[in-house]
Amino acid sequence: MAIPRALGRVVSLETSVILSKKPVCMTWAGSRRLLNVHEVDSQEIMKSYDVLVPLGAKARSPDEAVRAAKSIGSNKIVVKAQVLAGGRGKGVFDNGFQGGVHVVDNDEMAVRDIASNMIGHKLITKQTGSAGRPCNMIQVAEAVQVNKEYYLAILMDRAAMGPVMIGSAQGGMDIEAVAAADPEAIVQLPIDIEQGLDASAAADFAVRMGIEEACVDSAITAMSNLYKLFIERDCTLLEINPLAQVSPNTIMCLDAKINFDDNAEFRQTEVFAKRDITQENEADVEAAKYDLNYIALDGNIGCLVNGAGLAMATMDIIQLHGGSPANFLDVGGGATAKQVTEAFKLITKDPNVSAILVNIFGGIMRCDVIAEGIIHAASDLELSVPIIVRLQGTNKEEAKEMIAKSGLDIISSDELDDAAHRAVTLSKIVELSRQANVELKFREAKSSSQKEDPMTPFFT
Repeated sequence: MAIPRALGRVVSLETSVILSKKPVCMTWAGSRRLLNVHEVDSQEIMKSYDVLVPLGAKARSPDEAVRAAKSIGSNKIVVKAQVLAGGRGKGVFDNGFQGGVHVVDNDEMAVRDIASNMIGHKLITKQTGSAGRPCNMIQVAEAVQVNKEYYLAILMDRAAMGPVMIGSAQGGMDIEAVAAADPEAIVQLPIDIEQGLDASAAADFAVRMGIEEACVDSAITAMSNLYKLFIERDCTLLEINPLAQVSPNTIMCLDAKINFDDNAEFRQTEVFAKRDITQENEADVEAAKYDLNYIALDGNIGCLVNGAGLAMATMDIIQLHGGSPANFLDVGGGATAKQVTEAFKLITKDPNVSAILVNIFGGIMRCDVIAEGIIHAASDLELSVPIIVRLQGTNKEEAKEMIAKSGLDIISSDELDDAAHRAVTLSKIVELSRQANVELKFREAKSSSQKEDPMTPFFT
């Protein structure tokens, strides 16, 4: 049995809040990109594991939506915008249309009207920011009679050293708010990853969730099948909200959010084919293409570093000197000159960047490879912002010689503190020049005596 790589890591803010039962701070890990697929695709995967879900279909045009509604045949249907963001029901489209989830009569005119207002427009929710995300597809599903709603999730938890099932009788609502207001409303079941989910443990868990006795057997079946999906498909998070009682003895999954470990792409090709890059940040897509760990921030000093820990330290020291990092970018230990060039392209696409700090400690990563990439990038991209480079480790001297002979205006520094200070200082100069509409060029000053600092940059 394959054990997902996400073992030992809480994978979302929501679930970390639930598990800790106390407020937590938002953090991120630059080395992870977890696949998130649309709800309609998640339900298709769930159906393949005999999980009970509403009858439904995807539609990419109003005509397809009408045909899907007719094929379902129920008196009422649910139309859901397929956008990878929470809060769809309370969202608003860029055309002013309210709500990304609608329950309507199965009437051709009503279905067509809603589909037309959703498809091809951007949905703005509490999670998308003001730019919103495009809705290129909707889900048309039968509206089922719900007697009671529950919350159910499976995730990997560091403290439990394996999968944990989380449940609550308060489903169909903001589960983070539930956890904050009433921690006792959340129940947990750690699962031995070697033994799997025991039926008796699942039954006890269902009872603790508040599921009625007549529905316990249906709940056990749903939990067992969902856990099998979670393990076999290398999931990092599987969240059902709501898990609903739809008859006196039947439990159904009405909604679904599933994340998959990106390290398992090689064996989950069918799942990863469902990836929708239109829902992702363009820079993130480019970074993934070249296996770069990149996260955009709101500062103005671009960072290119090898190693997540060193990247964090680099951002810290930039802030210590009064600057603000524009990104987290870890090229890893085996980067090529091509990857370094692409990393520079990512950094310089941000118009706010006014200086670039390269901080490399060459162990597995050779400094001369980084230097080659820097030289190519500086030459090909015609960079107009100062580049400050700090190289230490394997082939450091060869790298410095390559940069010196390149004829490019690249500023070198042996100490990280000095490099960060220069990056912050030069970024301020660039910001002032932009305000004055003046173009600057930077190069290192030539030393006329030993008393002068040969590394002091100046501008012309």
